[in-house]
Amino acid sequence: MRRPIVAIIALLLLSPVWGRADSTGSSTGPWDVKALQTANVTLVWGADVPAGRAREVYYPGEPFQGKPTRVFAYYARPAGDGPFPGMVLVHGGGGKAFPKWAEHWAERGYCALAMDLAGNGPSGRLPDGGPDQSDDVKFREFDAKTERDMWTYHAVAAAIRGHTLLAGLPEVDKKRTAVTGISWGGYLTCIVAGLDDRFKAAVPVYGCGFLNESSYWKEPRFDKMGAERAMKWVNAFDPSRYLPAAKCPMLFLNGTNDFAYPLDSYKKSYQLVKSPVAISVRVRLPHGHIWTFGEVDAFIDSRIKVGNPLPSLGEIRREGDKVSATVASKEKLKDGRLCYATAIGPWQKREWKSVPADLTEGRVVAKLPAEHPLVYFLTVTDARGLEVSTAHDEIPLGGDGSK
Repeated sequence: MRRPIVAIIALLLLSPVWGRADSTGSSTGPWDVKALQTANVTLVWGADVPAGRAREVYYPGEPFQGKPTRVFAYYARPAGDGPFPGMVLVHGGGGKAFPKWAEHWAERGYCALAMDLAGNGPSGRLPDGGPDQSDDVKFREFDAKTERDMWTYHAVAAAIRGHTLLAGLPEVDKKRTAVTGISWGGYLTCIVAGLDDRFKAAVPVYGCGFLNESSYWKEPRFDKMGAERAMKWVNAFDPSRYLPAAKCPMLFLNGTNDFAYPLDSYKKSYQLVKSPVAISVRVRLPHGHIWTFGEVDAFIDSRIKVGNPLPSLGEIRREGDKVSATVASKEKLKDGRLCYATAIGPWQKREWKSVPADLTEGRVVAKLPAEHPLVYFLTVTDARGLEVSTAHDEIPLGGDGSK
């Protein structure tokens, strides 16, 4: 019996490979990645920032509603001739191009580009800026003719073209570049890492994929769209469609109670990545435009510059009421912890506790509390004060098996 045309269309919409594909078969969504990677980017330099290293710069964006656009950014570089490694910096919701963020990386020996992703310049909205980053704009309805007017399309394109700009500067070593983003910038970093294979490392802070399944936006946005429209957005713009193609090592940094990107979606996101992954989940980490995480600096340094890597934790194992993971570190370890919470209710409201774990013979080991259902993970902190964690695991109500 033949399936009705409507059913066939629905199946296509629900397919995770909907959209364009590159030569490897990976989805590239609505972006022409090769064009963004090879664009001849014309720079227009603006004013120097007083008492700082950052300079204002403008470069072409994608057409918006049929009109050309510009992207505003701050660029900062170390003193000297180079070549220096490069950093692309992607801000989050309510954020902007931050000169201090670019200067942070310049002080650490990197050429850094921090672009604006909401159509703004240094003093407010540009007359030729792209779409703003309000939720109404991010989640508005679109079709094949208007998908390239969507905010995510413009933001990802601005980041990849910004990378092309950065890599083309004479003082930048184009073979040593990385990207990091915060919140919505972390969401964008997940997409960019799956599209732009030139990066040698990527760090999404907070942001992840599977927004339609579990996120701040599930109830107010996706649940009200209807299944077909929601899946169309997911297939075009959710990081879950692009993370499997990421080729560079990635660090995922988040908090246990993050209001926007809960740990279930976070875990599903980093488990899609086939390249090496490090995790740093902090108990009750605040959410904000924080770019001073030592873990981010050390992870990037160890991948494209110099410096010892973060400690490496193996998969968490449970035998009865004992949990453990292997640990390897070039730095001395100073602390191990078991972090746990009752596994009921919204992730954002769970009461997490942290208790000491033993560090012995290349393993971190702890005893689980008797309460079930339970969610838990292990962490270690090295002599630099840098913390990494295992993926979290769960014991259901009445669960007593081991693995």
